[in-house]
Amino acid sequence: MNKIYLDHAATSPVHPKVAAKMTEVLTSTYGNPSSIHSFGRDARRILDEARTVVARSINAQYNEIVFTSGGTEADNLAIIGVARANLANGKHIITSKIEHHAVLHACEFLENEGFEITWLEPDDTGIISVDTVKKSLRDDTILVTIMYGNNEVGTVQPIKEIGELLANHQAYFHTDAVQAYGLETIDVTELYVDLLSVSAHKINGPKGVGFLFIKTGTKINPGTFGGEQELKKRAGTENLASIAGFAEAVTIAKETMDEKSQFFGKLKKDFIQVLESEKIDFAINGSMEHALPHVLNISFPGTDVEAMLVNLDMAGIAASSGSACTAGSIEPSHVLVAMFGGDSERIRNSIRFSFGLDNTLEEITDAAKETAEIARRLQK
Repeated sequence: MNKIYLDHAATSPVHPKVAAKMTEVLTSTYGNPSSIHSFGRDARRILDEARTVVARSINAQYNEIVFTSGGTEADNLAIIGVARANLANGKHIITSKIEHHAVLHACEFLENEGFEITWLEPDDTGIISVDTVKKSLRDDTILVTIMYGNNEVGTVQPIKEIGELLANHQAYFHTDAVQAYGLETIDVTELYVDLLSVSAHKINGPKGVGFLFIKTGTKINPGTFGGEQELKKRAGTENLASIAGFAEAVTIAKETMDEKSQFFGKLKKDFIQVLESEKIDFAINGSMEHALPHVLNISFPGTDVEAMLVNLDMAGIAASSGSACTAGSIEPSHVLVAMFGGDSERIRNSIRFSFGLDNTLEEITDAAKETAEIARRLQK
């Protein structure tokens, strides 16, 4: 069978229009956006236009967007930057055990610096309840960081409700929206968030670029030092071609969001229906009601994750065991461990399928049938 890419949650192919925009900027606009001559002004115009496009996509102000090298840097800048800038108000931070490693490791770093971290447990569908956050909130809490949609199981968190809870508290609210952006309607004003992280390569943009929304008035230390680029929050000459490509990807994502969300949701349902019709033993990890449309995490009892992935790859199907940041190690998913416990069979037999650009209904049917056959063979 033809190769089928079902790992869009790890990274997505660059949209042809994005590649064209990047090539155009690379070959025609080589000035430094900080230079005052005409070459610099041409570059600055592209940078300003991109910042405006990105800001409008989440109902933010132009001067609330800081371009970064991706979601990891955005998460680090938000968490470490806010923590260090607000030491006088406390050293308590709240996060969850199912965050992306960019958040988990940033919080662990701060823990080693003397900050106190409360690690919230999810329920067995991967949801962090508002009540759990409320019970952990203290007068000296300075930051709450809860992801918008989980990258491994797709569960969407009650971000607006958590934001409302924190509206009259000193704690800043950060959400990693890397996996949700482009498929979920995000309005930072309605969500009551102070900081929000996004990465371009999840929405058919280039790798190596992202942004951090920083609400006006948020007290945050810069991540790098040097020039005065990116509102004095991130020194260094901007990656102009990638930023221009990012803006193009954002424009396409906004124009096609409803259509894509519905289509990916159908792909997910069709995949499940094929598995059901093949009468194999499986269970879905995560919420189906509160979920991203493109992420499907499935447990196949009686199988081994490594054997499943190898057999899928040999059949031309690209899937994963969870976060791409741990690819190659096949370590138990920290998300599934948090949801089901370290002794659960699910942490050793679960596969993530994620849908995106150029996937077709026919591909999904073929992939699901092949997956069922592999699972049946291994379950014997």
